[in-house]
Amino acid sequence: MDDQELERLRRRFGNAKGGEIHDPQFAAAAALVFRAAGERQWPFAGVPTFLGLPHRPDALQQQPLEIDVAVVGVPMDLGVTHRSGARFGPRAVRAVERIGPYEHALKLAPLRHLRAADLGDVPMRSRFDLAACHADIEAWFGRLPAGVVPLAVGGDHSVTLPILKALGRGRPLGMLHIDAHCDTGGEFEGSKFHHGGPFRQAVLAGVLDPRRCVQVGIRGGAEYLWEFSYDSGMTVLHIEDVERLGVPAVIARAREVIGEAPAYLTFDVDGIDPGYAPGTGTPEVGGLTPREALAIVRGMAGLEIVGGDVVEVAPQYDPTSNTAQLAAQVLFELLCLVAWRRRPAA
Repeated sequence: MDDQELERLRRRFGNAKGGEIHDPQFAAAAALVFRAAGERQWPFAGVPTFLGLPHRPDALQQQPLEIDVAVVGVPMDLGVTHRSGARFGPRAVRAVERIGPYEHALKLAPLRHLRAADLGDVPMRSRFDLAACHADIEAWFGRLPAGVVPLAVGGDHSVTLPILKALGRGRPLGMLHIDAHCDTGGEFEGSKFHHGGPFRQAVLAGVLDPRRCVQVGIRGGAEYLWEFSYDSGMTVLHIEDVERLGVPAVIARAREVIGEAPAYLTFDVDGIDPGYAPGTGTPEVGGLTPREALAIVRGMAGLEIVGGDVVEVAPQYDPTSNTAQLAAQVLFELLCLVAWRRRPAA
């Protein structure tokens, strides 16, 4: 480096504060974080909300609800078939502070283009009654005004069924489903509404179009339970298919199947190999890497995503907090997918 270039860098950056950024795209992202004095909010202080969003637990009582995206926790795990603990997922995800505000792969700061708030947790009447919890979840999501996109944090995967019932009325949705399991099982021990069968019930309820559903990362010994996926016309991409085809081909296939109509994106953290994300109730070895999963989610940019969720985070099984970190990043990617369609044309 010559002396002239060094002097230029010293003049521009030598005494600059952290928020003094010249690149317009980066400066716009920094403006979401830095106050005028160059200070940032302490990530370990105050009430934790996802991405530091405004906390508005009473927002549904205050119409009109002038937001584009509603983040909501669904702390319920009465539908698990093995290890419980996903009821603590929403708290764990909200406690993750190193998320956003900028998504470098999509070159997007989503809160520049969206009004978003954390609406707290779905209130449920009974911690003991699975059916009552599902009814409360469906009713809550059914009250969201048209045009508000919900992004939920579970909870076990059974919570996706009542969400789909609320969002898919009158227009069955397509779906990208990242998971180790197809979750299209039947009635087990007298219950149809466990976390191993929400998508069979959603199809039978007429709120999910199986021909527009793609299930990615499927593996493990429960394959014999997923007949419904194949018989109904769902596209099932096992982990071996991901390895054989490669991520770009998986993205292309998913976009082809889902098409341009409204779709939902549901992400079970057990889709990730437990070496990366052990904090879940039904771990299956040999899964996706976080890098593969994030690329697949980002690959849905441009689709009409009308809702999404991240489920099955059971933080007590992961002392590293890596599982919650992954879940929070995926939730941020979902926010970016919504913002992608609402950003100004380049």
